[in-house]
Amino acid sequence: MGSHCAPLNLWQPYLFVWQTFTRFHLNHLVAVAKIRFLFEDKSIPEKTVVGDLEGRSILEITEEYDIHLSHNCGGVCACSTCHVYIEKGEEFLEEISEKEEDFIDRAINPRLESRLGCQCIILDNDADIVVTIPDQRRIIGHEH
Repeated sequence: MGSHCAPLNLWQPYLFVWQTFTRFHLNHLVAVAKIRFLFEDKSIPEKTVVGDLEGRSILEITEEYDIHLSHNCGGVCACSTCHVYIEKGEEFLEEISEKEEDFIDRAINPRLESRLGCQCIILDNDADIVVTIPDQRRIIGHEH
């Protein structure tokens, strides 16, 4: 019986390495961010985006996934047209800066959960965020 166990013992270090490697890669493949977009304009259906979104802004994601969000300054924190409400997941975003706060004060209907989409950088792929996009028809310079 002992002779049959010897080959298994030889494979155990390799099995451990394989299990560790597989666990490491599965954990990295499973970690994807999720952003659920809601709209004040109820004629627009909600949309959920799931993927590798770490390091990208809410504005960049709306552009890539064909979600309309105005950005008259081009996304450089020089206006308030990409104003959004972060309903859930603020902890997954970079902290708000004083400059961003100044522009939020100029936004239409700012609230406590107001942010600028161009400044909302996703910090990691474990993010679970809910964003409400204000009615874009009220924004000067808005286009569909």
